[in-house]
Parts: sequence; structure tokens; C-alpha cells
Amino acid sequence: MNKPLLSEPMLALSGLERPTFAVPAGACDMHMHVFGPLDRYPSVPHPHYTLPDGTLAHYQQLMAVLGLDRFVIVQPSFYDTDNSCLLDTLAVAGEAARGVVMIADDIANAELERFHAAGVRGIRLDLFKRAGLPIEEIKSYIAAMAGRVAPLGWHLQFYAPGYIVRDLIDFLSGIEIPYVIDHMGYMLEEDGLTETDFERLLDLMRHGSCFLKLSGPYRIAKDKGYGAISHLARAIVSAAPSRAIWGSDWPHIPKSSRDTGELLNLLAEWAPDADVRKQILVDNPLKLFDFE
Repeated sequence: MNKPLLSEPMLALSGLERPTFAVPAGACDMHMHVFGPLDRYPSVPHPHYTLPDGTLAHYQQLMAVLGLDRFVIVQPSFYDTDNSCLLDTLAVAGEAARGVVMIADDIANAELERFHAAGVRGIRLDLFKRAGLPIEEIKSYIAAMAGRVAPLGWHLQFYAPGYIVRDLIDFLSGIEIPYVIDHMGYMLEEDGLTETDFERLLDLMRHGSCFLKLSGPYRIAKDKGYGAISHLARAIVSAAPSRAIWGSDWPHIPKSSRDTGELLNLLAEWAPDADVRKQILVDNPLKLFDFE
């Protein structure tokens, strides 16, 4: 069994790159993770990484530096379907925060309603875990999860390899509730994805219920630098700015030393128009997460 990756120390707040543009009031980070002490929030038996230094207190200080007012906590694989840390964090953060949970297939409706009252507005579908299943089985799983959350007005969030996203595009065009695909679709060239595949994904965004998340550029660029994927981000913004959202992916597991300010400033290049940036950072999150 592979050893977990060692999570790096967090970059000091003094080292953060400051915003190069006027961050609009109400700006929301749509993708971050929170972690707590292991004696209170135990990890899954074999996590992919060691416990990151990703506390709410540190993140709130980062928000103040970057001018962010709202955030969405996404359940990490570190905790799987035990959402205790996320729910406790929502209780402390109040109306500034919303959550996206991971759930067991047989979760009770009453538990979903409890999550809703706590500030949860979506579920995360980890399709990396299901990537070896037949595609029809994956489709059945998605349809079942959509049926569970539709009465609550929630959305689906896909954490999936690009080749699975590609194989689901036709199916997803028939999903009527909103859904978010993380990390710009995760369409890696080394996985055999092409420009044609990406263009089909953009069409899904233009005409379906799909939101694409401008997050995790380092996951796609790898060691090529952010400039290598800037055309993808700009294409997403151009295709449907009303369905583009931004997330920091903080604390950038396992490389927590990444500069979150630098990631925010990429928006100045990807969306140079201030009104479009407001759509991405403020207006579109309001559609999905019911902030007050």
C-alpha cells in the first residue's frame, strides 16, 4: 500500500500575493476544504495525504487578506462520508459559509434535511473512486443521487477524471438539476482528452445545467505553468460567464505552500472584465448556494 503524501506547511499570510484587481463585495470562494484535529475528526483508514494545516481560523485570516466574504466547504476524501468537521465548521462560520457533503447511498432523508438546515446545498460525487465501474453503472448512480437531492433544491458536484466526464457528456445533457464539474473538467492530455472533447464540454455548459469551476489549475497544468492552461479558463469564461465559478482549492493538498493570492489573481487574466468577474465571484455563487 502506498504511503500517504506528506502535506506541506502552509504559506505564511505575509507571503500571500495581494489582489491585483478590486475584489467585489460578496466575493465567494466556491471550493475550499477544512480540517480539524485527528482525535476529534478521524480520517479514513488509508488517506491519500497526511493531515493538512487547514483550519477555519487560518482560512478566515486569508479571506481578510484577499477580500473574500463568503466560502463553500467541500468535503474532502480524507473524511469520506463523515461530514462532522464540515458541519461543525458551518455552525461556527454562520451565513458566510455553505457546504457540499459526501453521502452514503442509503442516507436517510431526515439526515439530508438536517444537513440543509446546517447550510449544505450540494453533494460531491467522487467518480475517481468509481472510475473502474461500467459507465452505465456510473450513470445509474448519478441519476439516483440527483433524485435524492432535487427535492431540497441542491446541486451535484462532480470530482471526476476527464475521460469519465467525456464519456458522460451526452448523459449529463439530460440532467435537469444544476451540477458543477470541478477543476475545469480535469481534461488531461495524458489521459487522451482532446480539444474536441473540451469543446463538447463547453457546449454542455452553454446549453445544459452545467457549471464549470475555475479551480485547481495546477492539477491540469502540472509542471508546465499556469500559462499552459489559461486558454482553457478563458474559453470557459467566454462560453458562458453565467455558469463559471471560481474556487481556490485551499489548502492545495498536499502542496499547502501554494500562494492562494496568486490563484485569485489569475482571474484578472482569465476574466479581464470587472462585470464578468463579479458574475463569477458573486452572482453565480448566489444561484447555487442560496446565500442570504
